[in-house]
Formats: sequence, structure tokens, C-alpha cells
Amino acid sequence: MKTIMPKQLSNEERKWFIVDAKWKNLWRLSTKLANILSWKNKTSFSPHVDNGDYVIVINSDKISTTWNKMDKKIYYSHSWFLWGLKKITLGKLLQKKPTKALEKSVSWMLPKNKLRAWMLARLKLVEWEEHIYSAQKPEKIDL
Repeated sequence: MKTIMPKQLSNEERKWFIVDAKWKNLWRLSTKLANILSWKNKTSFSPHVDNGDYVIVINSDKISTTWNKMDKKIYYSHSWFLWGLKKITLGKLLQKKPTKALEKSVSWMLPKNKLRAWMLARLKLVEWEEHIYSAQKPEKIDL
């Protein structure tokens, strides 16, 4: 028996998908986006090859969460200086940078290696209904 190893796809061979994130749960949407970006939804998945598709997320600022996570979920960052810990809640992060919460949650669900940056580069987050990627003819999918 021979083992078939997938090869790296060029950008012309990748598909473009469009997802409407209006009133979708942040965490469930993030897992499905991470699966599309990392090519885990295909039968020829291989963890060392980055063959995922492009994903455009419209209305990415209108996501929802369960319970009271807008006030309780806290994002931490540290400047590595003494007393350099900064905290921001999910609600304040959505007001300040509307697409950052979805980008962070998808990033945490992708593999922690050199391919993560390439996968995140194919995630296009748009705050409105209109987007500039209509030339790529994206397919609308409902997650």
C-alpha cells in the first residue's frame, strides 16, 4: 500500500467562503472557522501542510456569547515590565476593536506552530455586510 501525501496548494486552487457572523455564538463559530482554515474538514488532511481555504466573515462585530461573558470574560496581556499586566473585558474589547475578539478566539484554536500565521492571514474579518473580496467569488456557507 502506498501512502498519499498531500502537496501544498497554490492560492488559485483554494476556495473562498463567506460566513455571516450576525448573532452567532463566538466560540462555536471560532471552532468551525478554525477547521476550515486548517483544512480539517477535508478528507486529505495532513497536519504539516497548510492547505486551508480562505474565509471572509461579515458582521464580525455582531457576535453573541452565552450568559454574562461580556462582563466576566477577561483578556490579559503583559508588557513584561513590573506591574505591566493589562486586563480588558470582552464587552470593552468589542467596543474598542470589534474584530479582535473573533481573531483571538480563532487564533487560540489553531495549531501552535509556524503555520498559524499563514492560516490567520487567510481569515478576513469585516465589520459590515459589504466587503472588497467580491472578485474572488466566495461561496456563502451557513455555520
